[in-house]
Amino acid sequence: MMHKAKVNAALVAAVVMAAASCGAAQAQSNPYRLVESWAQLPASMNGGKWGEVIAVKPDPAGNIWVLHRCFNVLPAGAATCVGRDDIPPILKFDTSGKLLESFGQGLLAFPHGFHIDRDGNVWVTDANRNETVLGISANGRGHQVFKLDPHGKVLMTLGKAGVPGKGPDTFNQPTDVAIAPNGDIFVTDGHGKNDRVVKFSKDGQYIKEWGKTGSAPGEFNQPHALDFDPQGRIFVADRSNNRLQIFDQDGNFIDSWKQFGRPSGLFIAHDGTLLVTDSQTNEKTNPGQKRGIFIGNIKDGKVTAFIADPDVAQQDNTNISGASGISVDAVGSVYAADVGPHNVRKYVK
Repeated sequence: MMHKAKVNAALVAAVVMAAASCGAAQAQSNPYRLVESWAQLPASMNGGKWGEVIAVKPDPAGNIWVLHRCFNVLPAGAATCVGRDDIPPILKFDTSGKLLESFGQGLLAFPHGFHIDRDGNVWVTDANRNETVLGISANGRGHQVFKLDPHGKVLMTLGKAGVPGKGPDTFNQPTDVAIAPNGDIFVTDGHGKNDRVVKFSKDGQYIKEWGKTGSAPGEFNQPHALDFDPQGRIFVADRSNNRLQIFDQDGNFIDSWKQFGRPSGLFIAHDGTLLVTDSQTNEKTNPGQKRGIFIGNIKDGKVTAFIADPDVAQQDNTNISGASGISVDAVGSVYAADVGPHNVRKYVK
């Protein structure tokens, strides 16, 4: 009987460890409360109603920046700014939700990646691949990364407008951009078939790249977002492989984590808090897992909180994603940018 008990105990321990590694957030509580109607959009902006929102990030001063798709909702899940060149896709709010500044009119066709660097500069990617959208010309836009100053002046452009490629100066639908502490630029080139991370110097000179299509360590299937942890390591949301991959800044593989869902977006705070949003999981895609925001820490990789997707009741009836953008401010409030539900959510503990 003692031998059988020991075997059963070992089996239970193994099952618990396996469950923790592949779905740690499933049993986690949600200690956050939604702040209703946080962002105060003026009536002059689409009647004060959001369209698709793709990203949200804090700046060094504590303000909250939002990248959205010009209040459009079409094509669903990939709404365009084409034909809406008078609308600013980049908005700056204070933490109370008051709109402070807006700019970027006519710059982007398909807003996607977003980053605010240590100097407060704004970085965006345009993942557009179409010459025309909804019957309207995109005017040669797409496949580019832009650096803007805090008031919207374009300071740097990477990639060739409207030209897809896989060279040192071309992208195929770049999904995100992040800036290292020394100013080096890293781009996930992920919505086409390049499946790579590209590294540039702070002045935009190509340095190197890594990755190819696949599921082995260091390979990608739709790298969708990236960020740096306080140690300078790069976390990449390898979305269609249902994992985060961790690298050093030379592209050397360090680790892979699958406990944070099917990652569309991620954000790492100065204290190592890691937020990852899964916007696609349903019974057809990544079945058996939950869709929403996973919160943990880079120190141990444990998921400690989970915020369910607000549109989870419809997740099996639609392919439109939930929150693709995620961040946290200096006091721990969480912000989510919703593509499908058309909203910017703020949560406080």
